[in-house]
Amino acid sequence: MRCPSCHADDTKVIDSRDAEEGAATRRRRSCAQCSHRFTTYERLEEVPLVVVKSNGQRQPFDRAKVVSGVAAAAKGRPVSVEVIEQLAEEVEDELRLTGGELTSQMVGRCVLERLRGLDEVLYLRFASVYKGFDAAADFQRELVLLKKMQSSPA
Repeated sequence: MRCPSCHADDTKVIDSRDAEEGAATRRRRSCAQCSHRFTTYERLEEVPLVVVKSNGQRQPFDRAKVVSGVAAAAKGRPVSVEVIEQLAEEVEDELRLTGGELTSQMVGRCVLERLRGLDEVLYLRFASVYKGFDAAADFQRELVLLKKMQSSPA
């Protein structure tokens, strides 16, 4: 690490400790040339998530879009904002494990998996938009699938 005072390359770590609830490491350093002391933070570099839409357009992943989509489907349902925020965070965490580029279908499936156990009506509302339902039969078919998945052992 280069000294911010004299720009020497030879600096020594005096102390290291966790910071930001373990998300970073705080290092206290000293320059071997000018004895200037300074602090650096080491953080995990996250690869930006990019969503490839069905039309081929690429957009950065935006957790707020997941929250707003689920919140719209949850209107009038007994689901708190905190639960929706937690769901969106879990979706983002899972998608980060898959890599930097995802399809919008992957995002939608991930959301639906979590909604399945949360609230049936919310699941069906979200699925109707995500899967593009255009008839009552689509709702019936999805409800049969939902019931099958809930009754099958995990």
